[in-house]
Amino acid sequence: MKYLKPIRLILLLCLLAFAAQAQEITAKPADTIKKTIFTTYYAKKFEGRKTTSGERYRAAKFTAAHRTLPFGTIIKVKNLRTGKTVEVRVNDRGPFSKKFSLDISKAAAQELGIYRLGYARVEIAYVLD
Repeated sequence: MKYLKPIRLILLLCLLAFAAQAQEITAKPADTIKKTIFTTYYAKKFEGRKTTSGERYRAAKFTAAHRTLPFGTIIKVKNLRTGKTVEVRVNDRGPFSKKFSLDISKAAAQELGIYRLGYARVEIAYVLD
């Protein structure tokens, strides 16, 4: 009986150490992926049309189309020429062009300063869960 207390204490300490180690593993921040690509923006004719995710495209919202990223992924887009940044949410597939890797909404293009030019070289950063 007198050895029972030390064994309980050792078991409790082992459990606490294991829990702390497990928390360390899950608490690590996810890696941010960065890429330099060319982007363009949606044409006016797409306003109100359904996107691949089922949502309707709205030029005034900060959304984007990407060929492979999961719907709902938040992408930070930085115009490399001006340094302006904007965050967009992926809700569509495309663009289906070899040159462009991202289509952004009109509002996002205006915010980045690429609306009149039509396209830009940008840096994108995102985290996959």
